[in-house]
Amino acid sequence: MSQAGAALRSLFGAREGEERAVLVAFLYFFLLLSSYYLLRPVRDAMGASAGIGRMPWLFTATFLVMLAITPVFGVLVSRIQKRRLLPVVYAFFALNLIGFSVAFALDPGSAATASAFFVWLSVFNFFVVSVFWSFMADVFRGEEAKRLFGPIAAGGSTGAILGPILTQALVGPIGVAGLVALSTLLLLGTIPCIRVLGRWSVARHGDPPDTAADSANPIGGRALAGIVLLARSPYLLGIASIIVLGSVAGTFMYLELLEFAAARYPDAAGRTGFFARLDLAVNLLSLVLQSLIATRIIRRFGVTGGLVCMPLVALASFAWLVLAPFLMTLAVSQVLRRAGEFGIGKPAREVLFTVVDPEAKYKAKNVIDTVVQRGSDMGASWLHGALNAAGTSLAGFAAAGAALMAALVGVGFALGRGYSRREAAASARASRASA
Repeated sequence: MSQAGAALRSLFGAREGEERAVLVAFLYFFLLLSSYYLLRPVRDAMGASAGIGRMPWLFTATFLVMLAITPVFGVLVSRIQKRRLLPVVYAFFALNLIGFSVAFALDPGSAATASAFFVWLSVFNFFVVSVFWSFMADVFRGEEAKRLFGPIAAGGSTGAILGPILTQALVGPIGVAGLVALSTLLLLGTIPCIRVLGRWSVARHGDPPDTAADSANPIGGRALAGIVLLARSPYLLGIASIIVLGSVAGTFMYLELLEFAAARYPDAAGRTGFFARLDLAVNLLSLVLQSLIATRIIRRFGVTGGLVCMPLVALASFAWLVLAPFLMTLAVSQVLRRAGEFGIGKPAREVLFTVVDPEAKYKAKNVIDTVVQRGSDMGASWLHGALNAAGTSLAGFAAAGAALMAALVGVGFALGRGYSRREAAASARASRASA
């Protein structure tokens, strides 16, 4: 038993035989979110420059692109070998990044390129992270997922911490085009990790070829099966409702923050720095929550505890914002809410997908994480514009957010019970099969 293996087990909560897989999964998510968070402050600065009046249109464009891409992804899932699905998706996005790097190098001030980049990065984030967690739910099962998803998510937060730091340090010397090129390299670095994890899963679980994470067979089914599966499953609809409620509250606060930041920081460099600092604070706190808190909450209170903890934290932050509706309070509230979502809510929510079939895991989950997410953002942005025109203040939006978080607590309890029933049924089937 090597000292390195013992150290990894202590650090990640892994058991013997899991050390390598957890470390590679940590590295995979680290590279993926480093790639994204390197560019997120640039996107947010572009959004603030565009003005809050244009944001509903950008959110609408993002939703329409999601709607167009989802059937294409469904075709890929149905026809491409499972072991090649993620590398194909990531290689496609890497080619897109190369195109944007060239475009920014040729015309850094292009408003059309900036708008296209805002929409593209919003699509990119949800697609690549969604398929990451689908893959993790294939690689790690049941009790493994409960123990390890928190530490694995910490890899993403570590990368998300590095991203804004690199942005602040490099945006001056290499510009936006250079940042995009660096992001491409980080994204391509995830592909070897996928292969290693797929092979480990087969060796660890002894899966049959049609269910293994490294399967040479496609998942099959229809291209639009994800939408049908979502519409027919109360369990999946419950997960979707978490996304809807959280997205509406989050979009309200994001748009308010853009407006405050545009007024406080009139130049693009100042806004980029502000959003980079905000992302850094979110991701530092997320890392602490994922490393030290998330697994303990799920072990002690089950998946239900992880699902209701984040909305309770967000509810408290919104109540504080009602009483003190200022930029600093808004920024701190955003840090608390987003860190709670990434640090506790997200790992707990991803465990919910370990008890669904492969088609739901890849297709329905992708619909929830992309179309439902961005559709909610779009609807919330237009609603925010209407309420803003009617004179709703920051305190009013915060009160609405608090009400949405209260509803989210109730959904969390219901989903926790649904997960427990499915887990018990899966255990019973496994026991009968081995008898």
